Amino acid sequence: MTINRLFLHIITTGTTTGIITATTIFTLLLSAISIADANDSTDSTFSSLTAPSEQRQDELTHLLKQDCGSCHGMTLKGGLGPSLLPAALADKPDHVLVGTILYGRETLAMPAWDGILNKSEIEWLVTQLKQGNFSVEKKGNSK
Repeated sequence: MTINRLFLHIITTGTTTGIITATTIFTLLLSAISIADANDSTDSTFSSLTAPSEQRQDELTHLLKQDCGSCHGMTLKGGLGPSLLPAALADKPDHVLVGTILYGRETLAMPAWDGILNKSEIEWLVTQLKQGNFSVEKKGNSK
């Protein structure tokens, strides 16, 4: 497991071992992520993103609205889970959002989608969410 995957796993699952507290690990990880973000010259979208086929995009859109919407609200404004609207996601690094979707958040009832969605599909979803392509205000009630 690479350091980045380990960091994401610890952040998203809250798993700690030994005498290091979760708060200490979280603080260290946020520092490491901030340093990595400062050294990253790319913008917030994924540079190597290969968009899923149009049919798969439709399937992912349906999944997001139905499965994600059941916790994050049908309008994605929040519910059991937090809002997924662009304003709520703007300050969150893409790789943290991808890690959260991929590995889940055990302590917050967020399921892991690893094995159901691949990383490229998750990256596409994160990009679309941050651009507001799923928000009801932008798209109306289509689909």
